Amino acid sequence: MRETTGRNVLWVVVWVGLSLALGVWVLVTEGTSAAAEYYAAYVLEKSLSVDNIFVFVIIFSELHIPREYQRRVLRFGIAGALVFRALLIGAGIALIERFGWVTYPFAVLILFAAWRMLFGAERERQVVEAACDVCETWIARVVRVTPVLTSRDFWRREAGRLVATPLFVALVVIETTDIVFALDSVPAVLAVTRNPFIVYSSNVMAMLGLRSLYFVLADALHRMRYLRPGLALVLVFTGTKMLASDWVHISAGASVLVIGIVLLTTIAASALLGNRVAQHTEI
Repeated sequence: MRETTGRNVLWVVVWVGLSLALGVWVLVTEGTSAAAEYYAAYVLEKSLSVDNIFVFVIIFSELHIPREYQRRVLRFGIAGALVFRALLIGAGIALIERFGWVTYPFAVLILFAAWRMLFGAERERQVVEAACDVCETWIARVVRVTPVLTSRDFWRREAGRLVATPLFVALVVIETTDIVFALDSVPAVLAVTRNPFIVYSSNVMAMLGLRSLYFVLADALHRMRYLRPGLALVLVFTGTKMLASDWVHISAGASVLVIGIVLLTTIAASALLGNRVAQHTEI
């Protein structure tokens, strides 16, 4: 177990290192402003991707997916998410370039996402749990589903018929919930930059390390009691920045600084104050 955790931490370090190196390449080829935009977009996407991990934990718990099978589900889930996000980013940039007023609905969408992150956690949990009811979910109305998990396959033959396994249900739920997350995070990163390469590359680099980050953080998320409020504050800042973009210009460098301070503060508060609250509750 310790060896596996060490390997996951190593992969997180590798992906973060590659992401930072890509920023250096952007700096050399595109200049300081583009590099600042890339780092701001990457930090924003990486921080928001942590919210995906909360949902992954619920999905795997409700479907009783063993840890050794979770990696395969996440591999396919993240690959599908990258394809969908490419389409969504292209559509978002095209809409903004053609209809400038679209930035305002996008900003409202970001602020709504912040509200949902603060006050909709329980509702989100209920929706995900309902989606994970293998025999009752909408997936079972489309394809035949078996509640029995015997291997790492998404499909298997049962009485001569091809049926979907709980792994396939987990994959579909992950893909559909990521669509909801993308509707929040893509407009948020478009508040930082409209450069298609920077927008998509920051999404790709944030998502590629998500699988290893999940295995590192999954067991510690319950102790990060102030993380989601911190992420909500990041979204409020981003949405407000988009709404006020015609009157107030906030540079990408300033955005990196604000997002970094908020995240470090919430992580430190979770580590210090969260542990004290837990100890007091136990007493």
